[in-house]
Amino acid sequence: MPSASRRAGGGVSGPQPGNSELGLSRSQRLVALAAAICLFLASIEYVIPKPLPFLRIGLANLPLLIALDLFSIPHFFLLLGIKILGQSLIQGSLFSFTFLLSLGGSLASGLVMLASRRVLRRSVSLVGISILGAMASNLVQLSLARWLAFGRSAWMIAPPFLLVGLVSSSILGYLAQAYRDRSAWLRREFPDAYRR
Repeated sequence: MPSASRRAGGGVSGPQPGNSELGLSRSQRLVALAAAICLFLASIEYVIPKPLPFLRIGLANLPLLIALDLFSIPHFFLLLGIKILGQSLIQGSLFSFTFLLSLGGSLASGLVMLASRRVLRRSVSLVGISILGAMASNLVQLSLARWLAFGRSAWMIAPPFLLVGLVSSSILGYLAQAYRDRSAWLRREFPDAYRR
């Protein structure tokens, strides 16, 4: 900590630029903010009544969609990991079969969304990226459910599962694209992402 004489002489007395009082960098703080939003949305989704327990809207994926163009690859996967772990803690499924489904689906979705965004760039909107991620997640979850628990009968739930995934991912992709296009805060915090 700087001495009183150094502070009086105009030296640096507070946190260094780019660092918070906790010693986090700007990008770490932004990941923490996005993770908090993921967990908040996961909490909201948890209390929404579902006709079947496996049918989820995927609200917690909204910050991930927005982060595709804004975060580095390591920070994107850090956000994805926090979302997976936090969501399972909120739902009380950390040491259960459903955690494996969530883990597999989220990893598949994250990988497909990130890869397709990097390869296709801006030729596909966030709506298309969201649909690709949802279909990857749903197919991996159905495959895991078939091999780990339900056998071939797991494919009986495929039509409603994929339909809900298609509809909800389209809506989430539209919301993510609209927020990304209109947010003054994102433009201020990530000016480089809007110059590409």
